[in-house]
Amino acid sequence: MSNYLVAMEAAWLVRDVEAIDDAIGVAVSEAGKRLNQADMDYVEVEVGSTPCPACGEPFDSAFIAADTALVGLGLEMKVFNADSEQHASRIAKSEIGGALRDIPLKVIQTFETGDGDEDVDA
Repeated sequence: MSNYLVAMEAAWLVRDVEAIDDAIGVAVSEAGKRLNQADMDYVEVEVGSTPCPACGEPFDSAFIAADTALVGLGLEMKVFNADSEQHASRIAKSEIGGALRDIPLKVIQTFETGDGDEDVDA
């Protein structure tokens, strides 16, 4: 059994917002609040990034139309004692999906972090 870090993206809808920065703040805050209510404060939440189609440079994943924003969030969770990368992905998606009901989630990357001797807060 190994430990893994699972990275996911979530699509968060924010209504009645006019500025990208406000939409990002609301999305990160709401996601963090729902995760904290489920005692999942160990899940890292940040705004996702999307590469520019012209230059390839990353920019914040947020789009506003008709005062409604779609914000792409990046979520990371450490999974301990999983049998495989696929098993770790399923565990993380199940745990986070339970706290963030009705929010689309997609596993982006899963990789092994090592034996269990690492500092969890690193």
